[in-house]
Amino acid sequence: MKSVQIKWVYLIVLALIWGSSFILIKKGLVALSPVQLGSLRIIFSAIFLLIVGFKSLPTIPLYKWKFIALTAFIGTFFPVFLFSFAQTEVSSSVSSILNSLTPLSTLILGGIFFGVTFKRTHVIGVIIGLCGTLLLIFNGALHHPNQNYFYTILVIIASICYALNVNLIKKYLSDIKPLAITTGNFSILFIPACVVLYFSNYQSVITNPEVQNATLYIVVLGIIGTGIANIIFFKLIQMSSPVFATSVTYLIPVVAFFWGLLDGEFLTPIQVVGAFIILIGVYLSSKK
Repeated sequence: MKSVQIKWVYLIVLALIWGSSFILIKKGLVALSPVQLGSLRIIFSAIFLLIVGFKSLPTIPLYKWKFIALTAFIGTFFPVFLFSFAQTEVSSSVSSILNSLTPLSTLILGGIFFGVTFKRTHVIGVIIGLCGTLLLIFNGALHHPNQNYFYTILVIIASICYALNVNLIKKYLSDIKPLAITTGNFSILFIPACVVLYFSNYQSVITNPEVQNATLYIVVLGIIGTGIANIIFFKLIQMSSPVFATSVTYLIPVVAFFWGLLDGEFLTPIQVVGAFIILIGVYLSSKK
């Protein structure tokens, strides 16, 4: 298969994996608390990445480990728990759509704190994206009174964490291999996640069949949705370009939306319009 075809296969596979992460979180929350889910996701991801990427750790210079630790907590630890808590009240479809705000947040933070320049088109894209977000949230709160849409703030904070993480990695860790960065991140988070899991009372409920079933969903989420997905993403960047690889942002909400439909979720027509407006904003803000 030609490299042009392979990169499209990788892109679609990556969208399917990451787009499915939100429904896996939802299934995990059936029997797990947000704290248990978040810590288990980190633990399973860490175990997998340490197995496949342990040999890459010595390539990280000693003075770079402070940035590895910083990006670990900002880019992984906090967002994992933020998404877990958010989806106790907000549907997986809405969470995935709001997650697509990450490129907009990256642009804003890059311009304010990291000296990144942007064009008028980028500013217009940010404004359009924010308008779509407000439309999605307020219409959802109006038509889904059983969901607490204040929890969407947690998803937005998580997208800001992701955006800050991207800028930090670009500025301080651009000379480190992606696999080494990711493995380093999770090697640092493994012990804190184990401590959090211990105090979450997980050990007293693990014998519950529902908890065991929910844990299996998080095993899949941790290994495939985080570990394998990151490896595919890094490979995609190597064989194409960062611009092409990050275009997966447009496909993730589509996959998550259809998973949501199969699980009984629905968006109002106005919410669909809001989601489309957000994607237009993301597209404009990502144009060179």
